[in-house]
Amino acid sequence: MKKRLIAFCVASLLSTGAFALVPAGNDATTKPDLYYLKNAQAIDSLALLPPPPEVGSIAFLNDQAMYEQGRMLRNTERGKQAAEDANLSSGGVANAFSSAFGTPITEKDAPQLHKLLTNMIEDAGDLATRGAKQKYMRIRPFAFYGVPTCNTKEQDELAKNGSYPSGHTSIGWATALVLAEINPQRQDQILKRGFDLGQSRVICGYHWQSDVDAARIVGSAVVATLHTNPAFQQQLQKAKDEFAARHK
Repeated sequence: MKKRLIAFCVASLLSTGAFALVPAGNDATTKPDLYYLKNAQAIDSLALLPPPPEVGSIAFLNDQAMYEQGRMLRNTERGKQAAEDANLSSGGVANAFSSAFGTPITEKDAPQLHKLLTNMIEDAGDLATRGAKQKYMRIRPFAFYGVPTCNTKEQDELAKNGSYPSGHTSIGWATALVLAEINPQRQDQILKRGFDLGQSRVICGYHWQSDVDAARIVGSAVVATLHTNPAFQQQLQKAKDEFAARHK
């Protein structure tokens, strides 16, 4: 297993474009329709998190046990939900939380809230997790075991992308925290949905449990940082006002 891990890491590090950092002079995060934060303002997951568990450690044994537990759920209703949770594109994040939030979160029904969530995806995802992902290039469970995930749509692409921490989980948890602030009456349902989004990554075999646990820390840090950003604050207030107007 260790030889397989080393081989995978070497191949991943040599692959082109897997983790191309944005040059300092070409800060892609100045695109206001995609990000709130700039590179210099982003969460440094490498500094924030400890290294992932080493193969053979007690913590890694727990990761393996959680993988097996999740794999056994794939043919259940929970497994079907996990497969659906793998898709966060084209409004997938907002759609994933609509039921827990209590009302549809679509561009038509809640344009300000939809914009808020859409614009923070990369702040909480790639921007916040790339430091640790690039440094550790941890092998993902499906590649480690050679077993397909429960949703193979992005499997080949993600095989070249580090597992630690989980970007999907960071996005989901950050989204849950923001939605719970807007609609505190349903915070239990919202936070549970956010938690379940992370566990779906374990069930599908895309991530180890420790990837998911670490990502929730990253997601929390992202939300704290976003609350210091004027553009985010303005859009958050618009979303709150919109929600209040719809629920008088």
